[in-house]
Amino acid sequence: MATLRIVNGTLINEGQRLEADIQIRNGRIDAIAADLGDRPADRVIDASGMLILPGMIDDQVHFREPGLERKGDLASESRAAVAGGITSFMDMPNTDPATLDNDALRDKHARARGTSFANWAFYLGASNDNLEAIKAVDPTLACGVKVFIGASPGSMLVEDTNVLEAIFASSPLLVATHCEDSPTIAANYERLTGDLEGNCPPELHVEIRSREACLKSLILAVELARRHGTRLHVLHLTTADELALFEPGPIERKQITAEVCVHHLFFDASHYARQGALIKCHPAIKQASDRLALLAAVNEDRIDIIATDHAPHTVDEKALPFLQAPAGLPLVQHALLTLLEHWHDDVFTLERIVQKTAHAPALRFGIKERGFLREGYHADLVIVDPNTTTAVREQTLLSRCGWSPFEDVRFRSRIRSTIVNGVIAWDNDRLAADSSAMALEFHRG
Repeated sequence: MATLRIVNGTLINEGQRLEADIQIRNGRIDAIAADLGDRPADRVIDASGMLILPGMIDDQVHFREPGLERKGDLASESRAAVAGGITSFMDMPNTDPATLDNDALRDKHARARGTSFANWAFYLGASNDNLEAIKAVDPTLACGVKVFIGASPGSMLVEDTNVLEAIFASSPLLVATHCEDSPTIAANYERLTGDLEGNCPPELHVEIRSREACLKSLILAVELARRHGTRLHVLHLTTADELALFEPGPIERKQITAEVCVHHLFFDASHYARQGALIKCHPAIKQASDRLALLAAVNEDRIDIIATDHAPHTVDEKALPFLQAPAGLPLVQHALLTLLEHWHDDVFTLERIVQKTAHAPALRFGIKERGFLREGYHADLVIVDPNTTTAVREQTLLSRCGWSPFEDVRFRSRIRSTIVNGVIAWDNDRLAADSSAMALEFHRG
């Protein structure tokens, strides 16, 4: 593999800023120093005035393969990911067929090899009838077990409380949950939409997928985790009400951790009037007061990880009447840029962004030798130009669905380069010809 040197950049890593050069050799960080002298390199990147960050590890994406390739696949969505500074992803199991056993996990790994431009991992899904498959999961094949506690269509909804109890008691891997109470949502839907004849105003989504539905399901998940000592990671919090169930502090000391997604930090209910179904998602984007509470919770380390929940749908699907339109947004190409907007606005520090998008996912999931800029670690990093803007236009989008909730937004930063395993995957608005990505490895024990 080629030797690469990055010079004159500002490294953001482990709570510090360092003016230093990085030497990359054989896919790993060989040296970090203020002056690397005249060491030979096949290519030198001058990062003067730029930021060098560990690549984002996105622990929640829906790349749609297998079965839903009309929306996206591992190749198309991972290209969008590296264009956005994401070097590793963890893909959800609600594909077609669902990822419910070791054979399905092996199939996904086989699909990713040679096609994914970002490093990959996959969740094993939980259902009402695959408890034995969860107990027998190959820990080298899965990053965790995904449980939909309510609010999932098809076989992925786990409604049987005895099965939930057993999953939390016996899962050998971290349990990641989507928490929304289905009976509460169904009652809200019947009460609020009965007289609308399908003409539902988008703003009503907040009341249908209500804060009560989120909180009721979350309380159940936390109680189960505490009872059984389960390593629980709660995905995509959306309300101020949920935050009291989580403790602030370092992620290394936590049994139960929490996550927020970039769109819940960027949008609020006031955006439904213009965006409509384009920002319809589950759980729903809530009020401006909730968004501010989530931002504050990130800063106080009550929320541990920031991810995307990238979930592309076709333009035609999103153009359906609001109640029929599917939930989900394509986000990976601009996720890191949205977080840098919070830095430009003095809401987050760069160190905080790196902590929540790289360090914390690596620590929580036990990812081997990634998530930090350290000598000997895999060279996964992103070079950001904080002084050049990025305009979001349809012709620049790489997700197969071909649209973005950020169209017509101009971000105040630019992803200059993304490096995956020491190889430049994205550089000056161009994708690499070949993939250097590999499966993530985990500390298990």
